[in-house]
Amino acid sequence: MASAAIELQGVTCTFTSHDAPGQRYTAVQDVSLTVDAGEFVSIVGPTGCGKSTLLNVAAGLLAPSAGTVRIFGQPLTGINARAGYMFQADSLMPWRTALGNVMAGLEFRGVAPAQAREQAQAWLRRVGLGAFGDCYPHQMSGGMRKRASLAQMLALDPDIMLMDEPFSALDIQTRQLMENELLQLWGTKRKAVLFITHDLDEAIALSDRVAVMSAGPAARPIGTFTIDLPRPRDVAEIKTHPRFLQLHAAIWEVLRTEVLRAYRQQLHEAN
Repeated sequence: MASAAIELQGVTCTFTSHDAPGQRYTAVQDVSLTVDAGEFVSIVGPTGCGKSTLLNVAAGLLAPSAGTVRIFGQPLTGINARAGYMFQADSLMPWRTALGNVMAGLEFRGVAPAQAREQAQAWLRRVGLGAFGDCYPHQMSGGMRKRASLAQMLALDPDIMLMDEPFSALDIQTRQLMENELLQLWGTKRKAVLFITHDLDEAIALSDRVAVMSAGPAARPIGTFTIDLPRPRDVAEIKTHPRFLQLHAAIWEVLRTEVLRAYRQQLHEAN
């Protein structure tokens, strides 16, 4: 049996407060989660449930306080070299053009400049930015910057794609275009994807499985749902599918309680 692309077993992440050294906060506790090769898995949950913490653990940016992390069967030590990471905030270097940004990762890996340029130009064309390689980030729209960030990650041909609410800042029309572009690009090579989102519609429309996290602190998965919708998908059209509506109702039934609990906690802390 092939090893999972990402395997978290009993992962706990506890932090010590810098302002109050004696205080400790457990973001996630005893989390077990797998993402198979070629599988698209989304994590949803209320604000503060540790979704991004788990993504950082899978990226090797954060070592868990307890538990194990395996990448394609091998223990993860240090940065996950088999993963690409697409952040929620713009990660483009403002002093580089779109082409220069996509070339950067290739150059850091030792690819010859001419080859890096050729590969970067090819990826810009694939995400619809072939004519905008000379533009700097401040000259591009939000959607164009996201396309450039996506090309930047995909140019490195990672085996795993880690995505932290990458489209949350976009307007709804641009967001749907980007979601469809992601599905189209993912469908060509079927990389393993771990996708973080607050948007349940987005999670269902994109994913093979959706994991629901409890409210924090000490958040943990409380439900995993198989998304048995046909592929290929259009994210706008799939939302009218009867099975989509059934899945949405079932997942929201689990998620709603945790969202309300997190909201009550926030009100209590504010008072």
